[in-house]
Amino acid sequence: MQPFYWESAHGNFGDDLNLWLWDFLLPGLREVRSDVLLVGVGTVLNTALLPDGGKKLVIGSGFGYGSAPDLSDAGEWDVRALRGPLTARKLGFDEKKFGIVDPAVMVADMPEFRNLPKNGGAVFVPHWESTVGGIWPTVCQDAGLGYVDPCGEAKAVIRAIAQAELVVAESMHAAILADAFRVPWVAVTTSQSINSFKWQDWAASLGVHYRPRQIPISSRAEAITKGGRFWGISFEARRLEANGPDSSEPADTLVMARPEPRSALRSAAKKVLAAPSILALRQARKAAPQLSADSALGEKKDRLRDVLAGVRRDYF
Repeated sequence: MQPFYWESAHGNFGDDLNLWLWDFLLPGLREVRSDVLLVGVGTVLNTALLPDGGKKLVIGSGFGYGSAPDLSDAGEWDVRALRGPLTARKLGFDEKKFGIVDPAVMVADMPEFRNLPKNGGAVFVPHWESTVGGIWPTVCQDAGLGYVDPCGEAKAVIRAIAQAELVVAESMHAAILADAFRVPWVAVTTSQSINSFKWQDWAASLGVHYRPRQIPISSRAEAITKGGRFWGISFEARRLEANGPDSSEPADTLVMARPEPRSALRSAAKKVLAAPSILALRQARKAAPQLSADSALGEKKDRLRDVLAGVRRDYF
């Protein structure tokens, strides 16, 4: 059995954790049923991403982009759990039975992540798109937040989240992992392209709410990448990923902002232009955070454990 995941050219810890999480949850899965593809963490229930034909075992994936696949063929699809009630409803499944939770919450059960010491700080984890052209490390420094790169090595990113006292999250999986580790979180967004459906799907599974605070884009280069506005000027969107989850059709060639010569004057100017982003992040840090109820998280994790027990019974 081979876990499927969407691989970003830039890296994205929320998708990359599929590389090792399933070996913990289903030990020995790679040695059984080589004909089965395990569709787990990620917004990957999309006809443009998943291969045609072959058996697919779905455990906790979500819908959010492109066209939803037809899961009615039991010979091809074995759906055991979905990310949340919105995905279940969209795909025609019983919301209460199948809309359980994102499997990433189970990372907190792994021995290597237990009892990590808190560092007493607040961190910001942007969406991976915001790292392309953005100057968020500089913004975070002036806003009094630690910066966590979502494109970094997945386990290092997760440790940073688990050890924080507060997580300001544009990345959905930053909020999911923070909640799983019982770290309060504040949702923010810098772009209209952030997918609210997938956030609301997960939030509904645990009884929390997705009401993101708006954070201005940090730089002109980031605005060019996203097709956003920077200091009143609008830029045309440039697609980042070929066949990525944000699209149901092939993308254009990746366009990166051209590197510019660095100088103290240029850096100072960029910091001045990023002042609205700095102020907004400071305010986000002071906002009332969220955290799901212990009972809600515990109940959903227990249900997911029951699903995993059923998979072991039927496939191992």
